[in-house]
Amino acid sequence: MSTNSLSRTQRGISLIELIMFIVIISVSMVGILLVMNLVMGHSADPLVRKQAFAVAESMLEEIELQALSGTACVGTLGANAARVNVSSVCDYNGYSTTNGIRDFSTNVQVSSLGSYNIASVAVTQIPTLGGTPITAGSGVMITVTVADPTGATVGVTGYRAGK
Repeated sequence: MSTNSLSRTQRGISLIELIMFIVIISVSMVGILLVMNLVMGHSADPLVRKQAFAVAESMLEEIELQALSGTACVGTLGANAARVNVSSVCDYNGYSTTNGIRDFSTNVQVSSLGSYNIASVAVTQIPTLGGTPITAGSGVMITVTVADPTGATVGVTGYRAGK
């Protein structure tokens, strides 16, 4: 009698319980693998964005190092124009590239940055500072926008003031 009651309490698992266990583990594994796939697919995005930001900062610094013209900004550079003979911050207004980032002195495409482009450079006059009018061309806001290989854009803004 005691052997019969003992065999009832120690039965093991049924086939239905085993199938449910396999289904639950399978669904969990699929979910984990989908998340890992998504993470791996976008793991290079921060690097691409950081490179675009570095290009934009470099261009902004190049522009800020130029002299102020003392006149209203018109912009003399067009798309992909050589920048070696630029003499004023305002000359960059409207500058852009369509086939990669170009070297300052030679205007040759930088091979490792061929898929990045300067979408736009905007140099705008700052009309007043603290309510005081500013002479045309002696205070400007510079905005550089760079497009990365995915088509996303990064923008940086800087200011240049002086005589």
